[in-house]
Amino acid sequence: MLTKDLMTSKVVTVGPGNSIWHAAQKMLDHDVSGLPVVDDSGRLAGMLTQGDLLHRIELGTETAPAAPEQRLGAYVKAHSWNVGDVMTAAVISAKEDTPIHAVATLMDRHRIRRMPVVRDGKLVGIISRKDLLRVIAAARRETIPPGNDAMRRAILARLAENTDLQGAHLTVTVSGGVVHLGGTVCSDAERKAARVTAESVRGVEGVCDHMQILDSARRSSTSKLSDQ
Repeated sequence: MLTKDLMTSKVVTVGPGNSIWHAAQKMLDHDVSGLPVVDDSGRLAGMLTQGDLLHRIELGTETAPAAPEQRLGAYVKAHSWNVGDVMTAAVISAKEDTPIHAVATLMDRHRIRRMPVVRDGKLVGIISRKDLLRVIAAARRETIPPGNDAMRRAILARLAENTDLQGAHLTVTVSGGVVHLGGTVCSDAERKAARVTAESVRGVEGVCDHMQILDSARRSSTSKLSDQ
């Protein structure tokens, strides 16, 4: 899936010459956390976000960095009523054909909520974290043929695909849609991953965990031998 499949084309924007009051009111009216800033030709000039407005004189939260140049810059952002002075000019953007996984990675890495979408430098849309949630909400697990044997084969295939479970030695039985996972794993993380893998197969009614962590299994075996 590409960015153009999820982005919003009708975008609420402000201009660099607009006032901070006007921009803040737009954020409230449209319930958005940030606004793209575009010039008269429609080119993206920056982003104004709620974060840009956290250190304002009106809130009493202006900062005073130690370095004079930084202190002057902080003063301007805290006191100016011009969007162009307060916005973030170095904007992380996406193109219409950017894959969704790349957008999600950028949002996570740079801790941003809304990303403008550009074509030849001009704003054509915006994509947000909320849009990415639609992908998850619309996801469906693949349909498998009915029956315990088909379900068991599907689970075994899923377990084999997870390369992080290569150290696990698992057994799988299915009865009435309930999966019984047995065998040994190397850690509690492997145990949870195996359980989630089984649960992800459509039609599974529940998972019974009979797995043992390898060290625990060895201790149990040693204890049984000493009791004999």
